[in-house]
Amino acid sequence: MSAELPAEGFLRHRGLILAAVGGAAAEGSLLTLVAPAARSVAPQVTALPSLAAYHDLRWLFTDSQSWLWFAGLVAALLIVRSAVDVALLRLAWPRGLPAPSLGRSFASCAALTASAWLLLTPAATLAFGVAVIPFSWPFLAAFPIMLGIVLALSHGGAFRGWWRRLPPVRAVAWLLGSFIGLTAAGAVIAHLPTAEALPVIAAAGLVNARAWYGVAGLAARVHPRPHESVPARLLFGLPSAPLAAVLVLALVIGAARLMFTGTIVLPISETSTVPAAATAANVYSGLGNGAQVDGVGAPERTASAAAVPAAILVVEGWGSSCCDAGDELRAVLPGVTRRQFSYLGLGANGLPLPSGPDADDVSLPVLGDRLASQVEALHAVAKKPVDIIAESEGTLAVYAMLDRHPGLPVGSIVLLSPIVEPGQLSNPSGQDGSSVSEEALDELNSLVGSMSPYGPGGAADLLNSVSEVGAKYFADVVDGAGLARGADGKPIRWLSVVPLADAVTLPVCSLPTGVLVVPALHGGLLGDPTVLPMVAEFLSGHPVTDAGDAQLRSDAELITSVATAWRMPVTTSACPG
Repeated sequence: MSAELPAEGFLRHRGLILAAVGGAAAEGSLLTLVAPAARSVAPQVTALPSLAAYHDLRWLFTDSQSWLWFAGLVAALLIVRSAVDVALLRLAWPRGLPAPSLGRSFASCAALTASAWLLLTPAATLAFGVAVIPFSWPFLAAFPIMLGIVLALSHGGAFRGWWRRLPPVRAVAWLLGSFIGLTAAGAVIAHLPTAEALPVIAAAGLVNARAWYGVAGLAARVHPRPHESVPARLLFGLPSAPLAAVLVLALVIGAARLMFTGTIVLPISETSTVPAAATAANVYSGLGNGAQVDGVGAPERTASAAAVPAAILVVEGWGSSCCDAGDELRAVLPGVTRRQFSYLGLGANGLPLPSGPDADDVSLPVLGDRLASQVEALHAVAKKPVDIIAESEGTLAVYAMLDRHPGLPVGSIVLLSPIVEPGQLSNPSGQDGSSVSEEALDELNSLVGSMSPYGPGGAADLLNSVSEVGAKYFADVVDGAGLARGADGKPIRWLSVVPLADAVTLPVCSLPTGVLVVPALHGGLLGDPTVLPMVAEFLSGHPVTDAGDAQLRSDAELITSVATAWRMPVTTSACPG
């Protein structure tokens, strides 16, 4: 049943507008002073209840020390959030129609917030993991979980008995419109100084007010069913909205499982059907005569003039096995000594130990030390500086190695799918030595590990060590001049190839020189026939350019800006040089 609404306009609800805009502006101003990198999340503080719950949950994870401290924060924030939601609902309620009692509204909003926090915990945990080790796969899993759950709960807190009904289409539309507005506002805020960002934050707060007005109007039309049969009462008594949210979570987990087992295969990049090694060989042959193929150009030269590197050490990423990586390099760089880094280290014979996909859960300091020893071992064989090709987790090993072992005989470094600005958040331990965020991450890591072929232990040691020292290694190594210096004291040449998908985790900064963007997902770039020629050209001592890179760089910076509103709010963030 529904009631007729009195004729009135949104602009007459000045209290609602003032509260929604003022609340967003207040948080934006506060964050400008204490955490300017997190300003993009400020407008969400006065959003519809399910979106606001995700805003609050991420802040809880940034300061989640002991369980006692966390419990106190949860209780206090639940009261504050429920009171804010009740106030906004009452201010948005159509005039002339009886509003729900304060007690009933508070209980409804508290139930919505608690339910949303519980259901959104996996998404927040994944987002926290992205802040520790920034790469796109966890974010790409967290985002649909978050969006699906907040849409399923879009009417929560406002409708009587919201948990017993699925959200009306118009309620979903209002939340989706608010979500789009918050995303756009976050993208703009990330690039504006304080004085110019505050009006954008205020405008996003106005969008929130309009969404509250629309949802409250829908809720005011709905009356309880006066006479229901026993079967109908049982049917309508089911928690339909939370069940729909759980279904979203189950679907994402199921899809992840199917991808791990290979049932669902995503294209890694826009590659041709020609085998990678053969394609790369043909491209490299063309480059030797000054041609431009697949958008990769080089100065005119002959193949005989190429400066072929003496030795290459390949450092593969998570889930790799040793020791047959880099075979594709044989076609483009014949005669080069190639070795693969082993996560287990060197054997008694000085060669990398064979290892499986479950051997790479190693702490960052140990990774750096093992990489340094394997660089020195290869240098002793080749008698010349060693070039390094590192991918994903391997790039973390490079940061640790260069910071802990300066002056190694390294010539050039290629970073594929690099982990940029690791350790944005850490796992602070409370007085009892526990950390809620760390334990949540460990549980999720164990779940993902049991679903994957890499073992139930997941990446606990790596995650904890990156949380502790990852930011230091990255900051110490990366500067405006490049990556550290080699044994001869000269800056190490470096090339970074970033897949477009990883733009969702990059800092909101202009991409530095020496960085190429390719249309790909995270990982697997070493065997990509569009990337391999770039690597070969760079290691041969020649500049590498990509005719399509300018547009891809612009696309990457746009994606980064759009994603900032839904990442973890970090208190500090520095742009690498």
